[in-house]
Amino acid sequence: MSTATWATIATPIAPFTAVVDADGAVLASGWTDSLDDLLPQVHLSLRPTELVEGDIGPVADAIVRYHDGDLSAINDVAVRQRSGEFLQHAWEVLRTVPAGAPVTYAEFAAKSGRPAAVRAAASACARNAAALFVPCHRVLRTGGTLGGFRWGVEVKRKLIAHES
Repeated sequence: MSTATWATIATPIAPFTAVVDADGAVLASGWTDSLDDLLPQVHLSLRPTELVEGDIGPVADAIVRYHDGDLSAINDVAVRQRSGEFLQHAWEVLRTVPAGAPVTYAEFAAKSGRPAAVRAAASACARNAAALFVPCHRVLRTGGTLGGFRWGVEVKRKLIAHES
């Protein structure tokens, strides 16, 4: 049996919920107040059997600090996601995209070592369970348009503006 703790934190953008494993790693997160929006994104092998609402410790602190303007507060938060080799690698690469310097899907694919795999790079963003900590919002369409975002284009617009 595995237990994870979750909490919803009010932010200037929208309510933000994070599900955190017993060792402090983020399993899922996003701008929502519903666990039903988050849990389906967690790989079955990582999905907790029990969820308790409570103190998510340093993760909560990082969420608040990020939204208050400390854009680096999220950088060292542990994240746990599972998928195939390319997605795992792509999520690691996303964590290297600096705040205020978004990349295009084509640039992200190239940084991930597969320049022709633009659709796979977009899929890595779409399947990212740990939004904010794996900053898929920092990937834009060619030409700088926002493209899609699980938490809504308006949230993505606010995040890009916050990081500029």
